[in-house]
Amino acid sequence: MISIDLAHQTAIVTGASQGLGEATARLLHQAGANVVINFYPDDAGVNAAKANRIVEELGERAVAMGADVSQSSDVEQLFEAATARFGELRLVINNAGIIRDRTCKKMSDSEWQSVIDTNLTGVFNVCRTAATRLANGGRIVNFASISGSLGFFGQINYAAAKAGVMGLTKTLARELARQQITVNAIAPGIILTEMGQSIPEQHRAEMIKQIPLGRCAEPNEIASVVLFLCSELSSYVTGQVIHVSGGWYV
Repeated sequence: MISIDLAHQTAIVTGASQGLGEATARLLHQAGANVVINFYPDDAGVNAAKANRIVEELGERAVAMGADVSQSSDVEQLFEAATARFGELRLVINNAGIIRDRTCKKMSDSEWQSVIDTNLTGVFNVCRTAATRLANGGRIVNFASISGSLGFFGQINYAAAKAGVMGLTKTLARELARQQITVNAIAPGIILTEMGQSIPEQHRAEMIKQIPLGRCAEPNEIASVVLFLCSELSSYVTGQVIHVSGGWYV
């Protein structure tokens, strides 16, 4: 029997208070890892409440930590706090992301910049810090998107950011190879999360017609690929963008 055991390893999962980030954090914890559930500290405290609820359910080896990944100082503090709590860091999952969909002609400066700041600059900030903090042999997994390859209508900001994540991943894999740190990206299709369900039903139905498996992904189906990339089973996999899209052609 082959099993994945992440005992005594610590993972930071950004944007983990809900959706795909939550599913990923839960699965890594189930495999034995310590998990840092990062959340965006909104003024109303909604994300903090969600993150703390997850920690209460998971119990030991889990902690909630707020940080805005678009701010490099927040990211530095996140890594310092995570190290102080659990010691050596080995796994980093860049999941935090937002959408502000609108066609190019109608998109405002703030709608463009906020998505770039979180979805691309945020990944850079986390990766730059991880490059000096991760143990040799560590793992970085970035979330790209099929939108970064296909360029969905009305997602010029999101598609640009996710395409940037793909390029960042390939470059960083080369730079960190001497430390035996692998860097990979996952490009999901449509996932049954709050973000995925925000796509208008009519548009979602048209998208599903292009998916050979004929359905959206469950969060755990994507998180399982993260688990593989965090394990020793993937020790020779780096610099890859893995499309987990139900066969949606790119």
